[in-house]
Amino acid sequence: MSKTPSTLFDKVWDSHVVRKIEDGPDVFFIDRHFIHEVTSPVAFLGLETRGIGVLFPERTYATADHNTPTINQHLPVADPLSANQLKALEQNSAKYGISHWGLGNPKNGIVHVVGPENGITQPGMTIVCGDSHTSTHGAFGAIAFGIGTSEVEMVLSSQCIMQPKPKKMRINVNGSLSKGVTPKDVALFIISKLTTAGATGYFVEYAGDVFRSMSMEGRMTVCNLSIEMGARGGMIAPDETTFNYLKGREKAPQGEAWDKALAYWKTLKTDEDAVFDAELTFSASEIEPMITYGTNPGMGIGISQLIPKASDVDGGVATFVKALTYMGFKEEEKMLGKKIDYVFIGSCTNGRIEDFRAFASIIKGRKKAEHVTAWIVPGSHIVEKQIREEGILDILKAAGFELRQPGCSACLAMNDDKIPAGKYAVSTSNRNFEGRQGPGSRTLLASPLVAAAAAVTGYVTDPRELMN
Repeated sequence: MSKTPSTLFDKVWDSHVVRKIEDGPDVFFIDRHFIHEVTSPVAFLGLETRGIGVLFPERTYATADHNTPTINQHLPVADPLSANQLKALEQNSAKYGISHWGLGNPKNGIVHVVGPENGITQPGMTIVCGDSHTSTHGAFGAIAFGIGTSEVEMVLSSQCIMQPKPKKMRINVNGSLSKGVTPKDVALFIISKLTTAGATGYFVEYAGDVFRSMSMEGRMTVCNLSIEMGARGGMIAPDETTFNYLKGREKAPQGEAWDKALAYWKTLKTDEDAVFDAELTFSASEIEPMITYGTNPGMGIGISQLIPKASDVDGGVATFVKALTYMGFKEEEKMLGKKIDYVFIGSCTNGRIEDFRAFASIIKGRKKAEHVTAWIVPGSHIVEKQIREEGILDILKAAGFELRQPGCSACLAMNDDKIPAGKYAVSTSNRNFEGRQGPGSRTLLASPLVAAAAAVTGYVTDPRELMN
């Protein structure tokens, strides 16, 4: 009897179901659990209250990132709430025997950057974290998604959670990307087409020429942004690019274990006749450098295009008008030439070495615009080291930029790096909600190339004009 063709998602999901509950969720085993200082304290308090421990401490990894300052990390953290949360993470990790990479640790950095770069993230795994952008790890052919505080407690105590199985969507992008178009642009383009709710209830597999030719850094950027179109997560089938990235990393399998793992990883792909609940296909030629104009990631356009009219947009005229009013923009305006005040490169979306190489390629031989404040924030100490070793720091300094220390930084207003009210920030992060980067701040999401072009001109600029 022939076996029913399976998707990559089915293969990984079904192999982790401990028990099926009729007309209910699956009891689902978790291979890797990441925690940080914001969502874990309450979960540990729940364990204390119930008098239970951590079942598999070796499967959980802790790092400090959300509340951490990005300058003077050797000094005590000034904000008392942040300091308390960082201390609680350190103490809870020590108490339960959990690996902890706090401030000052050479492995410290943003949770979704340090997991992959240390080889903790691997194909075929299930991965969760109390953070919505856990979907990043799906770039390795893993099922990865964010969970709530009560679920963090559940994973710590049982290594399982209860989850209904999502529907499956495949998004194909075929052809070759044009000059100046990055993985960030691909993701923002897809979200602009689907809207922020277009993939709600689905787990997305990205397929086609464009994703096959992407680096692991690029794939992580795309999967990171899956959550912004409502998806539970996103994933890309592992291939030679994946295997080459992982080989030799500290927590990756070694020797015979590597050969065995590799044999399994090579089976992790969607069977030819497997069926998805929804399927979409786009052409790479449709995509140009993107920028957002509104207050959600779906409100994005190609950088050469005009802001649309309210009547041409799905989702309600009142909401659209409110967003434009908040941003200080008008219908049918150009984004090109709009003055900006801040530039932020970093976050779990664009805080990897490839992103800083792209940024440096634009600013090399140029100077930072005088009125622009730029926050250049590596996603980890390993990325920071690469920036120095590759000469990128020299390019930054010559252009008038300073390099900060690793952390989530200006992605969200949980630390000192806040955009002031009314100011415009071109940001390589993932969310442009009202107040996301500080009360009253106005965020334009873009790629590292668009951010670099804005940083040296002081205005929204098409990076293709500055590329050699």
